[in-house]
Amino acid sequence: MIDQIMQTIKQQLEQQLQFENVIVERPKRGFSDIAIPLFNLAKHQQKNPKEVYDKIAETLTHPFISKTEFASGFLNIYLNRKLFSQVVLKTIRTEKEHYGDQKLTEPQKIALDYSSPNIAKSFGIGHLRSTVIGHSINLLHQKLGYQTISINHLGDWGTQFGKMIVAYEKWGDEAKLLASPIEEMQALYVHFHDEAAKNPDLDQEARDVFKALENNDEKYIKLWQWFKEESLKEFDRMYTLLNVTFDSNDGESFYNDKMDAVVDELDKKGLLKEDEGATIVDLGDEMPPALIKRSDGATLYITRDLAAAIYRYRTYHTKEILYVVGNEQQLHFKQLKKVIELLGYDIEIKHINFGLLLTDGKKMSTRGGKFKRLEDVVDQAIELAAKAIKDKNPNLENQHDTATKVGVGAIVYNDLKNERHLDVDFNLENMLKFEGQTGPYLQYSSVRMESILKEHTFDDSTIVDHLFQNDHYFEIIKLLAEFPSLLLRAKEQYAPSIIAKYLMSLAQSFNRFYARERILVEDKTILNTHLVFIASIQTVLNEGMRLLGMAILKEM
Repeated sequence: MIDQIMQTIKQQLEQQLQFENVIVERPKRGFSDIAIPLFNLAKHQQKNPKEVYDKIAETLTHPFISKTEFASGFLNIYLNRKLFSQVVLKTIRTEKEHYGDQKLTEPQKIALDYSSPNIAKSFGIGHLRSTVIGHSINLLHQKLGYQTISINHLGDWGTQFGKMIVAYEKWGDEAKLLASPIEEMQALYVHFHDEAAKNPDLDQEARDVFKALENNDEKYIKLWQWFKEESLKEFDRMYTLLNVTFDSNDGESFYNDKMDAVVDELDKKGLLKEDEGATIVDLGDEMPPALIKRSDGATLYITRDLAAAIYRYRTYHTKEILYVVGNEQQLHFKQLKKVIELLGYDIEIKHINFGLLLTDGKKMSTRGGKFKRLEDVVDQAIELAAKAIKDKNPNLENQHDTATKVGVGAIVYNDLKNERHLDVDFNLENMLKFEGQTGPYLQYSSVRMESILKEHTFDDSTIVDHLFQNDHYFEIIKLLAEFPSLLLRAKEQYAPSIIAKYLMSLAQSFNRFYARERILVEDKTILNTHLVFIASIQTVLNEGMRLLGMAILKEM
């Protein structure tokens, strides 16, 4: 709401006074609510800043402006705290969880490709970032009026399956695989790479097997299908814990029968070239060529991504596809975007990149035994949360369910509070603390509000305006007013971290208020005002946590 006021002021001054490039900003220091720096305007007008201030002060009108003042070359604007607070609280209490929703004048569809774990491997902790970032961006777009298509582009095809099949045939034990499918497949995968380091011929053998798989070798297809079925069982458990669902689970193999058409289209448009037996698309000097087919005729990752992008464009009628994939794939998506452009499709390809998830400063890997299953990590988080909850509230019912929501929420918030392009440190003990910048702190703040609200009834129409003249009240009102514009900024930057940091500021401000102000007072009108105020804060906090993919708790 303050952003709209600032925009209105800017337009008013530029239109009525013919000023150019008026800057209207939030002061870095809390002397006022809005500020206009006057030095550049004064220079352009060939007047001193005080004269410019006087001219603006005569012209500036807005129902929410209480007063203006000149100080140190700035025009400082103070809002009418009573009126502004009334409007903010009424809007939140009327719209409730829909506060901040946006209705688009024209329907817009957007496809989001995220999570995408590889079958024949455990759901690794490395896939956590794509899953939670993509899920949050999906929820955010839905809130802002977009029709989204969430896609789990499973890694169920490629040379790695040639490696898995070779490993199984050379070293596999059927009994062990039946007993512990994922663990044994993972062990075989690691073993293959250990052996390939000593015998490079194994890599060629794996490529040959994958080529046979592409040619529908019956034995290899049967093994591949079994690997996939066992993997999906584990994936489904993780998605249930994370409360993540998808509109499509079509993996790479879904596009096997669609790639020839793409290659033919590239050929007809004169985009294909042969290079040492391989088939490429030359992308000029700006980047390396896109490798469409290897010399043995096997397709590659980009071939399937081209087929997938065109399929999504035609099937879902979307012109924008977001790919939530790590920083290391930046070249791949630049190539994909360029080939799509050369083909003439009106598809906007956006790579939503993110950094690594680190433990002890090192990336977790499936190779060399450094791999960790996300399921094991989540189980450990739930166990730690359960212990903390039992210590704090031993009589709490449904302790395991609460611990699950706290443990998962801690992992999700720890990831999303960071700017996505940066690497993230993963430390369970730190992220499960009930103090500091953690998920449990947010959830506990909401529970604290719930404990106050559930014991009382209140009337939204009756509040005491003068309370909001106080700084510790109005600080929170301004934060609440910021929520709708903050969601738009988070969407534009594909940055759940903007929401996560905002929620932390809101929770901290509430807890400072709670420590300073006596909430349950005898004066009924002041009590009612406090309850309306707290209910509004809780509405925004809970909706923000929902957009991050965190569970909302009533008790903990």
